[in-house]
Amino acid sequence: MPVELRRAKPPDADFLLEVLADDDVRRFLGPRTAAARGEVLEEIERSRAEPGSFGRFVIEVDGESAGMLGFHVVNERSRIARLERLAVHPDFRGRRVADEAARLFQQLLLELGLHRLELEIYASNERACAHAERVGFIREGRKRKAYLKDGEWVDTVLYALIPEDLD
Repeated sequence: MPVELRRAKPPDADFLLEVLADDDVRRFLGPRTAAARGEVLEEIERSRAEPGSFGRFVIEVDGESAGMLGFHVVNERSRIARLERLAVHPDFRGRRVADEAARLFQQLLLELGLHRLELEIYASNERACAHAERVGFIREGRKRKAYLKDGEWVDTVLYALIPEDLD
């Protein structure tokens, strides 16, 4: 099961929207996540125009679209990127596709010259927290009642990975 990553293209917009709309995905996304085709197309265009600072990628398994992930640089001088929107299509879940894709993504971003990769995960998303730790991210802390989600204040867990963590 070869897993590959590629930068998203405009024809991928409908697939990305399908993944984002899945109930098991949507409930763990932030409120600013693209929800309309035009918004997804804008993100794809930005990813192609600013490849070193913003990215939307498609995960492929045996050449078939299987999921998505993205990043954006939050600090250029210190080369820090926030990873986001790792989601696997329901047809590909349970096969550790996300783990392999995350490891490939780490290598890609470090090769782009980024120094620190960060994740922020809703604390209630135990599956995503376990995934982050499985692929090498270090838990750095918890933001208590950090965000208002569905009318309630929720905690998030902060993770990071630096090149030394992969040695």
